[in-house]
Amino acid sequence: MKGFEHLEEEIREWQENGVFRPLTELESDQESTVKIGGRKLIQLSSNNYLGLTTHPRLKEAALEAINVYGAGTGSVRTIAGTFSMHEAFEKKLADFKHTEAALVFQSGFTANVGVLGTILTDEDVVISDALNHASIIDGIRLTKAGRRIYQHADMDDLKKALEETQTARRRLVVTDGVFSMDGDVAPLPDIVELCEQYDAIVMVDDAHASGVMGKNGRGTVDHFGLHGRVHIQVGTLSKAIGVLGGYVAGPQVLRDYLIHRARPFLFSTSHPPAVTAACSEAIDVLLEEPELIDRLWENTRFFKDGLTRLGFNTGKSGTPITPVIVGNDALAMKLSDELIEEGVYAQGIVFPTVPRNQARVRTIVTAAHSKKELEQALEAFGRAGQKLGII
Repeated sequence: MKGFEHLEEEIREWQENGVFRPLTELESDQESTVKIGGRKLIQLSSNNYLGLTTHPRLKEAALEAINVYGAGTGSVRTIAGTFSMHEAFEKKLADFKHTEAALVFQSGFTANVGVLGTILTDEDVVISDALNHASIIDGIRLTKAGRRIYQHADMDDLKKALEETQTARRRLVVTDGVFSMDGDVAPLPDIVELCEQYDAIVMVDDAHASGVMGKNGRGTVDHFGLHGRVHIQVGTLSKAIGVLGGYVAGPQVLRDYLIHRARPFLFSTSHPPAVTAACSEAIDVLLEEPELIDRLWENTRFFKDGLTRLGFNTGKSGTPITPVIVGNDALAMKLSDELIEEGVYAQGIVFPTVPRNQARVRTIVTAAHSKKELEQALEAFGRAGQKLGII
């Protein structure tokens, strides 16, 4: 159709550079292995950290909710779409996170956008880590607040930013708890100490720490023992929790304000009963089956050690997210393609998702992987890496 020539030209450039990829269609459920193109592959690209997407308790809870409440809710939360189960789940989530209140959004992305785009004005300043998630970046773009980006995990630069912005009504410092592309953990105790020193609000996006770090998967705030010192916790219900959605946990006044002013919350239909019931059951699983998290970390250590022994550059990851950094965009995609031939699905990640010359294949092991599957995956990485001259 005429009028889209500029888009066609850009796509042709992606194709020539070897970075254009169609969507991958899974023909099975999201387990440690998946069926793609009729083949069974070891899955190393999902966020299903604990295997909860197919946990029998979650499936049973979802089916029961459909039978009782139906397939959908038929309204936004502020009109007629708040069921008693929504309120009960948010109370359970707040108790789990050791906060006064919690509020569920349609996704982790809308949770970040909803908070940052709502509570800040042109009298405020938001200070953000350079490697924060795209949803944080977009949330900042929606506010008229001043902004300052500090170098990744650089506390000297954060201190400088706090010193330079003391005339603002309020400063909000926002960071990922676990950074999604590198797998490193934010120096949260240092961030909190600086913010207390300079009277700034702390906001942590624990998307990749929820269900993974802290006691029973409570996140980085619990991991570092910082309850009561972090003002806003954002997380996701679609990664380790295994279902769908995002949440904000913090003081009751924040929940009340967001209900009345956060546009993603105000103008989106509430989660269907099956989603809410499954998310609620997932919290119970975290509390009652902590061995899942233990298994996740055991598998993580095994796989990281194996990649290191093979000679791959895995960066500074300290979590189940383990990047295999190769640098060149096309080479990262070739490595991904070779791994598929070897029976492993691990997606290549290139610019603009990661900085230029930092292209990688990002891997995430789960509690559902067997040692045999991880051994097979390591053998595949070894063969593919040698073939491409990476190791």
